[in-house]
Amino acid sequence: MKKTREEKILTFLFILPSVVLIAVFVYGFIGWTGWVSLTNWKDVVPDFTFVGFRNYTDLFQNLRFQISFKNILVFTVLFLVASIAVGLLLAILLDRKVRFENVFRSIYLFPMAISFIVTGVVWRWMLNPGTAITGSLGINMLLDEIGLGFLKSGWYTDPNVGIKAVVIPAVWQMSGYVMAMYLAGIRSIPQELSEAAQVDGASNWQVYRYIILPLLQPITLGAVIILTHISLKIFDLVVAMTGAGVGFSCDVPALFMYDTTFRGNFFAQGAAIATILLIFVAMLIIPYLRHGLKGGS
Repeated sequence: MKKTREEKILTFLFILPSVVLIAVFVYGFIGWTGWVSLTNWKDVVPDFTFVGFRNYTDLFQNLRFQISFKNILVFTVLFLVASIAVGLLLAILLDRKVRFENVFRSIYLFPMAISFIVTGVVWRWMLNPGTAITGSLGINMLLDEIGLGFLKSGWYTDPNVGIKAVVIPAVWQMSGYVMAMYLAGIRSIPQELSEAAQVDGASNWQVYRYIILPLLQPITLGAVIILTHISLKIFDLVVAMTGAGVGFSCDVPALFMYDTTFRGNFFAQGAAIATILLIFVAMLIIPYLRHGLKGGS
């Protein structure tokens, strides 16, 4: 049924407050941040002298930014691979109709109910390697108790491990979410396809390899987009767990942005870091949204 003119006006007035608020507090502040990144504001007192892209060129020559950028790339790759692998494995195991499935599913999803701040605090204790005075602590103590002391590590206190240790709690928290996505995808696949393949002599492995996994590609793409978006903006987990780490071994761009802006008062350079992060997230999200809109049209 075609809407009347009054109904169209009423609909527009109903969504107008949300449109205005989003325009001001989202896109307006994005534009403001972009403008500040092009100025000379590097003190408490604002200085809007236009300097072009100088903050960006200085930023890419900054050693800490280079380290944080390298760290976020390492974190993203390990986080993606581990979360998807663990989530898919858990989904397959639950799809085998194990006993107490609801209990296991709740256990796997429980970390999602916890904020990254709480996760960071808990895993900071668990990955505390201990000292010569206290002896081994946390996971290192457990490894000693079960005879696997050779696997002990300095975890986040070791510059050679650094950001890799932060991947562990991140995977622990998000793999349950990936499991839920994959489990929903597997359960939506018609069972007749698997049964027909088994009648033709396909093993369980072949059914998953050649039928189920290819059909789960949209789920995998969605998981990759969501997890990469989370990893590029990771901040609270790092702050609660490690901070910048020894030799900036746990530093990430979002933490560098916070320190630069609110501790160093270099507002223009902090805005430049925020703009770079926004560009990377947009490069990831916009093509995905366009693909989704084309698929739905």
